[in-house]
Amino acid sequence: MCDETTERELEAYLKRKAMTRRSFAVGATATVAAGSFALSACAMPKPAPGTITETEVLVPTPDGEVDALFIHPVQGAHAAVIIWPDIHGVRPAFFDMARSLAGAGYSVLAANPYYRTHVGRMFGDGETIRDEGGWDKVRPHYESLTPATVITDSAAIVAWLDAQAPVDSARGIGAIGFCMTGSWTLRAAAAVPSHVKAPASFHGGGLVTEAEDSPHRLAGDIQGGVLIAIAENDHERQPEAQGELIAAFEAADVPAEIEVYDDAMHGWVPTDSRAHNPEQSERAWGRMLALFERELGA
Repeated sequence: MCDETTERELEAYLKRKAMTRRSFAVGATATVAAGSFALSACAMPKPAPGTITETEVLVPTPDGEVDALFIHPVQGAHAAVIIWPDIHGVRPAFFDMARSLAGAGYSVLAANPYYRTHVGRMFGDGETIRDEGGWDKVRPHYESLTPATVITDSAAIVAWLDAQAPVDSARGIGAIGFCMTGSWTLRAAAAVPSHVKAPASFHGGGLVTEAEDSPHRLAGDIQGGVLIAIAENDHERQPEAQGELIAAFEAADVPAEIEVYDDAMHGWVPTDSRAHNPEQSERAWGRMLALFERELGA
């Protein structure tokens, strides 16, 4: 989970990496950097011009309207994917992920999780919760969200997607979450199992808790398959979580890929994150696409 401790862990990690980089020749470093960029570009390729379209939409819920970007191929009906951002909220890096998915043949809704209390972007370019006042800015919006609001929003978004012409509802829906919204994908799949069949959590927080409705306890309500990609430092802080997740999904007979990604700190997938790891992001994104192809029939 993204918090002050996570930020201290990242600072220490980046310092270690900087010291390691200084031990290599400039030429070798340049080669590694160029290779990393190529991997990242391969993981989330830009769609060809004219192949996708996007629209700003408002999705009605019992609590208001979710402001979102709906991106899909220009022709045909496709399996849908819901993408929720991390604690920083919606921003260009997540819209680019949605465009990449649309280019791969999905109808994608990039949704603002804070719509009840804030519309649109919360942080500008280069701004993060690490900045002075950053945590104070996001905290009231973050604290307004509960498992109940996740279930309400999931059901409303699924109903909205079902009614859209570019969506083939018979193929099921994927759900992607990062950081605080990683657990949301499991809650969505458990709340609307007839539709959400491919939840994917990247460095998700709160997947295993003592609560009766802990996401890992919902495994038996999930249909389809699951991907849970765990950050190395999240695993170090809660090492028992991976085993409990594996046991829960095995007991429920739900296929789940649950892996700790080495050298990948919390926040390693979004390209605008200081923790971004191009190689591991490439691999995690590829595993997610494999899950979608298998479960959503793409």
